[in-house]
Amino acid sequence: MSDTAHATSYALTDSWTMTRRELARWARQPVAVAVNLAFPVMMLLMFGYLVGGGRGVSGDYLDYLIPGMLALTMAFGLEGTMVAVTRDLERGVVDRFRSLPMTNGAVLVGRSAADMLQSVLGLAVLLAVGYALGWRAHGSAGAFLGAVGLLLLFRFAMLWVGIHLALVAGKPEMVQAVQILVWPVGFLSNAFAAPEAMPGWLGTLVQWNPMSQSATAVRDLFGSPGGESGHVGAAVVWPLVILAVFFPLAVRRFARLSR
Repeated sequence: MSDTAHATSYALTDSWTMTRRELARWARQPVAVAVNLAFPVMMLLMFGYLVGGGRGVSGDYLDYLIPGMLALTMAFGLEGTMVAVTRDLERGVVDRFRSLPMTNGAVLVGRSAADMLQSVLGLAVLLAVGYALGWRAHGSAGAFLGAVGLLLLFRFAMLWVGIHLALVAGKPEMVQAVQILVWPVGFLSNAFAAPEAMPGWLGTLVQWNPMSQSATAVRDLFGSPGGESGHVGAAVVWPLVILAVFFPLAVRRFARLSR
């Protein structure tokens, strides 16, 4: 086996070990997992039946809202990952891992893999609630899977933004201050209302929001109101650009922690 193959094998093994470590936390913290799954459901019900107005939305508002909520869920909920990273930093766990013969960055990859598994579960729960409320995807099975893939790609990109911000914050008590930076991405979007119903400058800003691009593409693939063809490319490019910026920043920051 070549040196490259050996390095890849060790990296995958180390990353899987760290993933199992993060998954073990689920068993010890079932309430936290349940809260993370319940929060987007509560948001869906609140905006769908209590405060949701659907300004500028044509057609059934629930059909418009649910794809937007799916995209919003992928942008939110990063604080669990950020707190876990900063807690490991504060307790010296990361330093102990770095002293072991372990692939650099495996801790971060394991953390991100566990988060992605929880994101898949969260999507499944929210989709099930949507179906229970009467929402239906009107596209093909392939379009449905493509929409889920776009949502998870967006989540993966946002996750590395959160990991980098957590490494910069360094302490759990700083996470709340840093996490608030994610909120404008979610609410300055078309998750709840159509940009056409907003003031011109705000509507333009909302349309350029990466989350809006993902939500619009997902609506198109689901056959929901507010979907527009031609946004799938942007929904792929934006997360890849975010990853290209924040993945190396996070890995580099992690590598410099003990220097």
